[in-house]
Amino acid sequence: MNKNKTVLVCGGAGYIGSHTTVELVQAGYEVIVLDNLSNADASAVEGVEKIIGQKLKFYNIDCNDKTAMDNMFQKEQFNSIIHFAAFKAVGESVNQPLKYYNNNLQSLIVVLEMMKKHNVENLVFSSSCTVYGQPEILPVTEQTPRQEATSPYGNTKQMNEDIIRDTAAADKSLCSIALRYFNPIGAHKSALIGELPKGVPANLVPFITQTAAGIRETLTIFGDDYNTVDGTAVRDYIDVNDLAKAHVAAVNRLAEKKQKTNYEIFNVGTGNGRSVLELVKAFETVNNLKLNYKIAPRREGDIEKIWAETTLANEELGWKAEKTIEQTLESAWNWEKKLRNL
Repeated sequence: MNKNKTVLVCGGAGYIGSHTTVELVQAGYEVIVLDNLSNADASAVEGVEKIIGQKLKFYNIDCNDKTAMDNMFQKEQFNSIIHFAAFKAVGESVNQPLKYYNNNLQSLIVVLEMMKKHNVENLVFSSSCTVYGQPEILPVTEQTPRQEATSPYGNTKQMNEDIIRDTAAADKSLCSIALRYFNPIGAHKSALIGELPKGVPANLVPFITQTAAGIRETLTIFGDDYNTVDGTAVRDYIDVNDLAKAHVAAVNRLAEKKQKTNYEIFNVGTGNGRSVLELVKAFETVNNLKLNYKIAPRREGDIEKIWAETTLANEELGWKAEKTIEQTLESAWNWEKKLRNL
């Protein structure tokens, strides 16, 4: 393996990690996948292997396990890491804050310690638009002040960014990019990989597709009294394949030493806000279905509305979201149908 063309993907069996692995391989990188499968399934790795037509090097390791991580770093040669390995359900984080603080902070700290010890330079970090809290001005730019996080999950992402910023300030050899994702949805066009939540979905689109498939009786929409176009929350929904390509662009930027500073931040979204109801209706239209849904009270930890200003990522990373919402929602339903043999 060429060290400079090899990427370690922590959390690579997860939803975004698996799609990013596909894009990395198709861009000419070798990939080592690491995942403890606590919130992912080994079938995702198999799906990626079918798409790329080759076997992947896979380690079933928890990023918090310092000894196992140290052994893997000694054994393998790579110069870039993408760190996805975090718990990510807003609602669960409100109910189980210690689970989130323990895993999301410690796993990153271990990765940074191993990078220092084994002279690995480049880190792309999976951050989130939740770091903005409920912004006062929309759309949000990378300079938008971070508000107090509305959930422990969002707080861990803010703290992780601070940990990377401070580590990069102290160690100029660390080159890092934090990508602040908006709301990833959809699946690979092959329908071999997609979003596969364990238990009851915490995200909207898997809940929509599972309701359409008859697995869930009713889709629950949390809150219809927000100050938005139809009272439901507004988000910037980005196709997961477009998001995956942003990671390739970030790895390229680090590998080619094109950074302006050794810690950079980019918003990764479409620049368009859509309400929950607008998304539901778009899904119904594109897939010619009717969904059974009900309105429930607001969910603790949710923000009212947010969408991205993406000029910086467009210009500096040379990346832009390309998929239409219709293509994305069709891919999500195709994935669900294949998964359930419908």
